[in-house]
Amino acid sequence: MRIATTRRDATRRTTTALACAAAVAALLGVAGCKDTTISAPDSGAGNPSGGSAPAASGPAASDGHAVSPLDNPDGTKPGLAAITSAADKARARTLIAKVAVKGRGPKTGYSRDEFGYAWMDSAPDVPFAHNGCDTRNDVLKRDGEDVRYRSGSDCVLSSMTLHDPYTGRTIEWTKAHAATVQIDHVMPLSYDWQMGAAHWTKAHRESIANDPLNLIPVDGPSNSAKGDSGPASWLPPSSVIRCSYAVRVAQVSLKYALPVTSADKQAMLAQCGG
Repeated sequence: MRIATTRRDATRRTTTALACAAAVAALLGVAGCKDTTISAPDSGAGNPSGGSAPAASGPAASDGHAVSPLDNPDGTKPGLAAITSAADKARARTLIAKVAVKGRGPKTGYSRDEFGYAWMDSAPDVPFAHNGCDTRNDVLKRDGEDVRYRSGSDCVLSSMTLHDPYTGRTIEWTKAHAATVQIDHVMPLSYDWQMGAAHWTKAHRESIANDPLNLIPVDGPSNSAKGDSGPASWLPPSSVIRCSYAVRVAQVSLKYALPVTSADKQAMLAQCGG
């Protein structure tokens, strides 16, 4: 009798334990499990630096703040969203096809000062000009989220969150470490000079240097790696954004009637399936 009772007790304890385990599993299933894995950005062609930004906290899953360049022809809306649909890529190729080509001229006579002092608020005929804030802070404010300003200022940013389109990472930027985010001239000023801007008026050069259409806040090391390269020799490390980048180059090129090299145009078309 004692043996039978012991067996019944053991069976009862086992049944109770299994029921508890099932209940815990059900609760976990309702709550779900948070995936804490952080993927590295695409490190394919177009990332000569071969490294990641030290200030990045991991790739952003998506950035609802960013706008496709196809829907942002003047550069006043934030970010650079990926172009993914076949229809939009076809629109992108149509736009890029309009870009003129020519050989790259000499760099003789180029200096940054030929495009005006950095981040001037007085460039003619560009959005955000003459608003009391310099161009750098204008585009940081345009693309940043959770922006905070220096005490006593409604212009100078002290911190923000940036979803960097070039690397796909989220950067928590502070002015104390300003170089972690740099403002990229999509068509670099030296490139502009060699493709025809050397013959422009100073005012016209000031415009392209401060036009928000030509400016994107991005990961500092990636921008430094780009230098004055065109799309044939440098592309954003994140492959998903490359068609959008090519479109933005085309938009600047067409607005300023500034050609690109034949190799650069072919590279631009290739990013959008051409």
